[in-house]
Amino acid sequence: MQTVFYVSDGTAITAEVFGHALLSQFPIEFDQHTYPFIETEEKAKYVTQKINEHVAKTGQKPLVFHSIVSSEIRTIIESNEGYSHDFLSTFVAPLSKQLNIKAEPKSHRTHSLKIDTYDARIEAVNYALANDDGISCKDYDDADLILVGVSRSGKTPTSLYLALQFGIKTANYPFIADDMDELTLPKELKRNKHKIFGLTIDVQRLQGIRSERLANSTYASLRQCKLEIAEVEYLYRREKIPFINSTSFSVEEIATKILDKKGLKRRIF
Repeated sequence: MQTVFYVSDGTAITAEVFGHALLSQFPIEFDQHTYPFIETEEKAKYVTQKINEHVAKTGQKPLVFHSIVSSEIRTIIESNEGYSHDFLSTFVAPLSKQLNIKAEPKSHRTHSLKIDTYDARIEAVNYALANDDGISCKDYDDADLILVGVSRSGKTPTSLYLALQFGIKTANYPFIADDMDELTLPKELKRNKHKIFGLTIDVQRLQGIRSERLANSTYASLRQCKLEIAEVEYLYRREKIPFINSTSFSVEEIATKILDKKGLKRRIF
């Protein structure tokens, strides 16, 4: 198994995202270790020592992905005995030349702690929590997006991801068993129909998820899952509501597809 270290003077999210994207191309297992907030030379020496101890113990050189702004700290990290990959320098130098502008490195800048964008993300998260699972429909006029679908089709995690990562104020509304006899859009949804996006899911997958929550229940029965999916998809088509099947996609992929189809602007940067 190949060992990988992610090292950053911030959250390490950038190093992890870049690293995961690269490693996903290789069909092997990776033992991954993350070291965030390496902001001092002492911390850098500690991480470098950990990497070198791994080499001495295993005889294997690990991969080291890092995104360090400080040249002094970066030099210490790059003195390790593994294979180092500096994500920031790889792209900053050629970009600086192409833009004809000297870069001004600053730690933590990659995750946009500008007050306006950061506050927008926090506000969006609070909105998603307050408008989760049809708790209340009174604030739907303030939504950027309203997700609808049957229970356990992925509405809540997608809503929170859109809020936290992109600052999109997302409400979600569930269609439940009692709605199925005469499935229609409530007045709050009708008024905001242009904001609605639907999620659906394969019947077998839905049954599996529901069975983990309430095994041997009507809620988790194959018959009930088939009924609800059929009714909801019919509603989407009748009302011309855009929708996707969430079965084969991660939350990240679902969120990105929704933003693309709805033409919503990301507010993370």
